[in-house]
Amino acid sequence: MRLSPVVLTVVIAALAYVTPPEVAFSRLLPAAPALAAAMWPVLPTVLLGTVCLFLMIGLSLVFPGLGTWWTAGGIIAVTVAAAYGSHVRLQRERTLFQVRLVADAAQQVVLSPMPRRLGSIEIDSLYLAAAAEARIGGDFYEVVDTRYGVRLLIGDVRGKGLPAVGAAAAIVNSFREAAHTEPDMASIARRLDATSTRYNAAFPPEGPLERFATALLAEIPHKSGHINILNCGHPPPLLLNRGGLRTLEPTTPSPLLNLAEVIGDHYTIDTFDFTPGDLLLLYTDGVTEARARDGAFFPLATWMRQQPPTPPDELLTALHRDLLHYSQGRLDDDIAALALRLHHPAQ
Repeated sequence: MRLSPVVLTVVIAALAYVTPPEVAFSRLLPAAPALAAAMWPVLPTVLLGTVCLFLMIGLSLVFPGLGTWWTAGGIIAVTVAAAYGSHVRLQRERTLFQVRLVADAAQQVVLSPMPRRLGSIEIDSLYLAAAAEARIGGDFYEVVDTRYGVRLLIGDVRGKGLPAVGAAAAIVNSFREAAHTEPDMASIARRLDATSTRYNAAFPPEGPLERFATALLAEIPHKSGHINILNCGHPPPLLLNRGGLRTLEPTTPSPLLNLAEVIGDHYTIDTFDFTPGDLLLLYTDGVTEARARDGAFFPLATWMRQQPPTPPDELLTALHRDLLHYSQGRLDDDIAALALRLHHPAQ
């Protein structure tokens, strides 16, 4: 691709030389520096324009009457414009590079790197932003090891763009503090709801709709064979073990973040068996709402049943691959997922 301006120059010059003069392929030479501006720096673009100018002069010596001066003037004009366009493009690329550095820093704040293993729990994560140029969105997750056990958070802020990222960052930072200090998950959920409410009051959403977030809190006590889950309107986790696939539905859904004042702060904690060898998948609705060409949603439960016992990183690698294949690379929403596998304490 980067040599295409040179190839175009050679092709035009060759056609101009082998075809009758009245065809005048030489008049296409200004296209070469114009194409170079889209991918080359300023100096190579100017040099290619100069080469095209000398080629035009050389062709005029072989074929008099080609309208050399008009074409030469066009080459000079296009080369000057192409050089300026190349300069502007490089400036914007540098600006975009700096913006992406800031986005990467923001991603480290919202989605900090997590350990691959906490005690007997093996963990891995997946994050896919819907926009190809984006690094982060409104989905979030976090895992912390506390004296109460390993505590996890995964959620999804309604909306997109920087306001959603800010709301996600506020919730995640609140969880990082509350997970170490609050003795139960209901207290953590109230802290997250209060944080979400304060953030939305300070940075109200545009339009008439309220900004809220779904969230799922999980707690795996040390040296226990169970997991506690508090679900605030979030898609239920999937648990795969020797007995098959189980959907960990809440007995009573808890209020979404930022809606507790409206519908009450009654939180329900459900307890499920979680034994060595079990594989747990937590995810946001971007996974189940990925669509095929015919509009069908991604069949996550069916897909999960077909997976062999595998480490979390291999499970999420397969999920990433199959989601992109199923949707043909068109993701309409951000995607976040956590996969966990419990080992025997001695492993």
